[in-house]
Amino acid sequence: MPERRWRAGPAVWLALLLGGCPLQPEPLEIAGEVQGTTYHIKLVIPAQSDLKPEELRQAIDRRFAEIDAKLSNYRQDSEISRINRQQTSDWLPISAEIAELIGIARQVYLKSAGCYDLTVKPLFDLWGFSRHQGKVPEPAAIDQVLPHLGLNKVEVDPAGSRLRKQDPELAIDLSSIAQGYTVGSVARLLEEWGIADYMVEIGGEMQVKGHKPNGAPWRIAVEKPTPFSREVLKILAIRQEGGTAVMTSGTYRNFFEEQGHSYSHILDPRTGRPVDHHLLSVTVMHDDPTWADAWSTALLCLGEDQGFRLAEDEGLRALFVYADGMELRERMTPAMLKEEGDGAP
Repeated sequence: MPERRWRAGPAVWLALLLGGCPLQPEPLEIAGEVQGTTYHIKLVIPAQSDLKPEELRQAIDRRFAEIDAKLSNYRQDSEISRINRQQTSDWLPISAEIAELIGIARQVYLKSAGCYDLTVKPLFDLWGFSRHQGKVPEPAAIDQVLPHLGLNKVEVDPAGSRLRKQDPELAIDLSSIAQGYTVGSVARLLEEWGIADYMVEIGGEMQVKGHKPNGAPWRIAVEKPTPFSREVLKILAIRQEGGTAVMTSGTYRNFFEEQGHSYSHILDPRTGRPVDHHLLSVTVMHDDPTWADAWSTALLCLGEDQGFRLAEDEGLRALFVYADGMELRERMTPAMLKEEGDGAP
């Protein structure tokens, strides 16, 4: 769910990735702004490569523009915005990217019993999170929106590149999955350019592969889920040569307070209201950043108990951080514990 444009603010830091002693040779770094947030890319140029950094930067910018034109809910001329405006139950043409994202999201939707739902957009608008104008809506307004939610009411025909909304009023928000897809798309672009060692980070969500120029693993610091400070909770050393994605969803950055009560931007589409449990953040490691993005939001929606059980059942590498009174507690799934154990020195 979006904080600035597509996604809540970073819960995974670059501090340990970018800091430390100088490396020889230095990796190439490309950074900028995209999707209402910042991005950082670090890569190791292969020996004897004739890669031109400026040409690579331009290729990355083109990739960002292509994705934004299809997936952005904040651009009125984007493909997903045009689909949302068409209140019809007729088949609508869609790109392969949107078909893929809805296909992945549907599987997570079913496994999470509807807690993860891309059709939550009308609720997001109702609670004011779309424009950072948080407000508690009237119960009657929530009840009016609920019947028009449900990813099970969206049919996708990938072979025919088309989509049909069984309820014409359905609106799709790709915020909880598009940033992961973007990370993966840029990573694939780097590999097309012959880059085997890299880190791609957008708004704190990232994919890494290979290692630093000195042969050391990429190191990522997971942020402590507190709203008004930036502290390191845990350090992850990525020792998988084949790479992995690291995605974090949290309730602690994008919220508003009204009459002494805090309301998170993580909305449960089954109730129409923000989640009300003790889980503060979920970090998921996955081979595919798109899946990691969807899973981190779904598990956060479900909470510390239901979410953990589902993560266990699915064999997900996940770190849960939840509040226990005034204390923070960590809990790792068996797959994540194994990851940590395998990476121990």
